[in-house]
Amino acid sequence: MAQASSIEWTEATWNPVTGCTKISPGCQHCYAERMAKRLQAMCQRRYRNGFTLTVQPDVLDVPLRWRRPRMIFVNSMSDLFHQDVPASYIARCFDVMREASRHTFQVLTKRPERAAELADQLPWPKNIWLGTSVETARYANRIHFLQRIPASIRFLSLEPLLGPLPQLPLDDIHWVIVGGESGPDARPMNPKWVFEIRDRCREHRVPFFFKQWGGVQKCRAGRLLDGREWDEMPTVGGTCRAERSVA
Repeated sequence: MAQASSIEWTEATWNPVTGCTKISPGCQHCYAERMAKRLQAMCQRRYRNGFTLTVQPDVLDVPLRWRRPRMIFVNSMSDLFHQDVPASYIARCFDVMREASRHTFQVLTKRPERAAELADQLPWPKNIWLGTSVETARYANRIHFLQRIPASIRFLSLEPLLGPLPQLPLDDIHWVIVGGESGPDARPMNPKWVFEIRDRCREHRVPFFFKQWGGVQKCRAGRLLDGREWDEMPTVGGTCRAERSVA
């Protein structure tokens, strides 16, 4: 439930919740659903319910046991702000993140409206970052909910990017990640969409991280954009650094 990660923009994952439900086109080929069903077939105890939402309270204290500071993606296999996760349990997760101040926690949700509703009830120390996923312009309203939340770093995960995002709103946004869809039946990403977002980030001095082109065999497509990798990361002060965090 907590392990090293191959995701380019983080170092480890922590899953106090597993399972989710689909709410928009970006969920169509959900990697977490595929993995959960595979683990269920392997009789992994934590995935006995497959991809049905399940809280995992016995792993809440795992980050407290990690001595070395690291970047931690929270709920890579779920969404902490899913409507079926009790507010009291979300608060317990935030209490752990606040106590484990040596780590940086990256919380990513497709439900920022619930995060905004609960924001006043939760602590927001500098080590808790909050992001939302946006796949097409139809879901750009998620950004407006995110902008209302007092996280020290607010970020966008534009992955899988399924359409153009012209005039992407970047006020009070500190980091943008872009990536294409990968895996079986991956939908294509137009390079023009990526360049438009990259250029807008540069214009607004927002760190830009290009995760991948995606595709059925994403390793073949690689990560190069304009002949280089874009691994910009934010710092709590809102400035940019060119390298990914190294613990």
